[in-house]
Amino acid sequence: MDTTPIRVAVIGAGMAGRAHLNGYRQAATLYGAGLPEVRLVAVADAHEPFARDAARRYGYERAETDWRAIVEAEDIDAVSVVVANHLHRETVEALLAAGKHVLCEKPLAPSVADAQAMVKAAENTGLVAATGFTFRRSPAVNAIRQQVLEGSLGPVQHFNGHYWCDYGHDPDAPISWRYRGGPGSGALSDVGSHLIDLGEYFCGPVRSVQGAVLSIQVRERPTPLGTTVGHSANVQVSQERQPVENEDLATFTATFASGAVGTFSVSRIARRLANSLGFEVFTRGGAATFELSRPAEFTIADAAASAPVDGYRRVVVGPGHPYIAGGLPMDFPSVGHGQHEFFVWQARAFLEQIAGLDRLPPCPTLADGLHNLRVIDAVVASADADGKAVTVQ
Repeated sequence: MDTTPIRVAVIGAGMAGRAHLNGYRQAATLYGAGLPEVRLVAVADAHEPFARDAARRYGYERAETDWRAIVEAEDIDAVSVVVANHLHRETVEALLAAGKHVLCEKPLAPSVADAQAMVKAAENTGLVAATGFTFRRSPAVNAIRQQVLEGSLGPVQHFNGHYWCDYGHDPDAPISWRYRGGPGSGALSDVGSHLIDLGEYFCGPVRSVQGAVLSIQVRERPTPLGTTVGHSANVQVSQERQPVENEDLATFTATFASGAVGTFSVSRIARRLANSLGFEVFTRGGAATFELSRPAEFTIADAAASAPVDGYRRVVVGPGHPYIAGGLPMDFPSVGHGQHEFFVWQARAFLEQIAGLDRLPPCPTLADGLHNLRVIDAVVASADADGKAVTVQ
């Protein structure tokens, strides 16, 4: 095990960037001794007020306004990349060439070709190069998965999932990079990438997709007068409007190599559902459900109960489930947690990989991010072909 201090930075100080910043700040407090010292070195954001505020708020040593300063810095070992998708490839390739470990937010890149180049750049470097599929860190999700792989539920026959958000519901919200990029780069890659990854987390790789529909419901948006950050709320706009280039919602079905079937629905215009991720798994031995609005619990139905009371039962997450024991300041049954902890546990896993520890499941690789984009590409191809079945390449 390497005991050299790990010096970290985050590129991007928006909403998800702050979650990464906070994750590294808390990571060293979890799971007992053994992790080397973690130094919080720098945060970079092109919008200087955000960079400075984030550095102050989360206790990082300095703020930068150019991501290249992070690449060139000799006092940084590991970096989270949390910027607009079209910037991922250039940033990640530069960081890897500079000998830095990388954790890149999903979707990995704007295209399969870009992601392939990123995977190739990471080959034979000996560096940790990971993709941020944070929902794999959910204790409830993993508790259900344990019952699928080795418990009472058994193999999944049907995965039904949704990720519904409303950040794009207001047609007068300003245009930003999220609304540019062509089919598949909208709701499908933004939130659908998480849902696809969860489907495969339970069922294995997707073999083909079919019945895909991509729809743009808000066809133009006003030009912002100020800097757009995150979902661009509270930014004044002009009278000029620009076309929306990618989908507000997407639906499709999938066939997994295991024989399981998946049904998927994603949206960024689901009014009053700010962050509604949920799924059901129906298996040979029963069923289970999860809803992100109640992250520290799940429901399960199996053969444990006799016929008169056989049905779904609510399970509150506690130390007997993954990530909780040692992963919370109060790791007591039913204390609870939220989505922020997923980022903390992800940061800890990333740091442990760098240190050569193997106590937590490793972060998904850049190759996992590339595969995710191949599924998204297949969904787009199916939509272009009026729902025809398309094999994932």
